[in-house]
Amino acid sequence: MLKMILRRAVELLISLFLIASATFFLLAAIPGDALSAQTNRLPEQARKQVYKNSGLNKPVMTRYVITMDNMVHGKFGESIVTPGQTMTKVLKEKLPASARLGIQQMLFGIPLGLIMGVLAAIYKNHWIDRFVTVLSLLLMSVPSLVIGLLLQSYFGGKLGWFPIIGWPEGNQLWWGGWSYTILPTLAGGIGYIAGYARLLKNSMLDVLGSDYIQTAYAKGLSGRSVILHHIIRNAFIPVTTSLPVSIAFGITGSVFVESIFVIPGVGQFFVQALTNRDVPIVLGETVLLAALYIVTLFITDILYTVIDPRIKLYES
Repeated sequence: MLKMILRRAVELLISLFLIASATFFLLAAIPGDALSAQTNRLPEQARKQVYKNSGLNKPVMTRYVITMDNMVHGKFGESIVTPGQTMTKVLKEKLPASARLGIQQMLFGIPLGLIMGVLAAIYKNHWIDRFVTVLSLLLMSVPSLVIGLLLQSYFGGKLGWFPIIGWPEGNQLWWGGWSYTILPTLAGGIGYIAGYARLLKNSMLDVLGSDYIQTAYAKGLSGRSVILHHIIRNAFIPVTTSLPVSIAFGITGSVFVESIFVIPGVGQFFVQALTNRDVPIVLGETVLLAALYIVTLFITDILYTVIDPRIKLYES
């Protein structure tokens, strides 16, 4: 186990280095920079001084070496567009809104999707199964951006039931302002419904075809007992191992939902930083999200062995 953890740690560092390098050079390859729009009307001398202060006057490779050296020491630098703004401040100010949105979306979408998946598997070839299948395909085919705009147009604009933009602040950041959170929660939670309904249904159907299920029925166990103690329990293995990834990405923000509902979260700020070519912020968020994703995959591998002892993580 220790050998495997060390190997994964090395893989994590190499992956983060490659991701950061690719992100840096892709941003550098795009024409223009973070200061071009702000300095176009400045005198040439003043413009050169602004670029010198930000370090953008240096060659690309020099900036790359400086950036990588700062990252090794855990520093991503200040925002070029918004001086004084750092990744630490971004996470402190923006992450709570993204976390609440993600948690509400998961609490709404995942349980509902699991219930639909169970019903579709139990009532295979029934109208319930067909309804869940068609609904899941429909929900998976429509992007959350389109769903959010439709919800805004109808429930916010036409009916006027809910605000179409904004997010709770201050004392209401976690436990208040529910009317502002309903439409974004629905827009993002629908994806969880479709994904987990299909995942659990397919998993349960695979388990239903297993020999030990037929043996359980042959022993005289009731249908309810077989479903609860054999089918659902074993079918939940892929579901349980998918949860860490959903939680990680749910908490770190939904880019499209936060953008259209003007939610001051990590996702919306990332879009703004990417649009402005704000390299330190884009690099910081990209590396942190990549690290979170890789660590989550490692946790998922561990969960496989905990849930199903037949699966072993070999150190070779």
